[in-house]
Amino acid sequence: MTAVLDLWRNLTRSRTEVEAAELQEEMRGVGVVPIRECQHGAFVCVTGIVRVITVRPTAATPALEIEIYDGSGCVSVIWLGRRRIPGIATGRRIVVSGRLTCSPNSRVIYNPRYQLLPTSS
Repeated sequence: MTAVLDLWRNLTRSRTEVEAAELQEEMRGVGVVPIRECQHGAFVCVTGIVRVITVRPTAATPALEIEIYDGSGCVSVIWLGRRRIPGIATGRRIVVSGRLTCSPNSRVIYNPRYQLLPTSS
């Protein structure tokens, strides 16, 4: 019976749900915590795909902001004082570690350590 239910779930899932499940499975292989399970104030290590890159060229403090998605949720990563980091591009897989700050509508890690994961060819 459970095999039939699993088959039904797989056949009726949207493409977005399928991609999210595949990404979560891939990210589990890296050995990090899913973004949705991270707690405010904790030192976290997360990985995912860069979905958005924003440069905030204010006169006072420039900032490079990216959004990382791991299939379970999103986190914004902000490097203050940077306009560009070589190798960071949309679609790139990345691991970041730092202190997580949460508000009701967002999760942010400021100035984290990062590692770019190899691109698949």
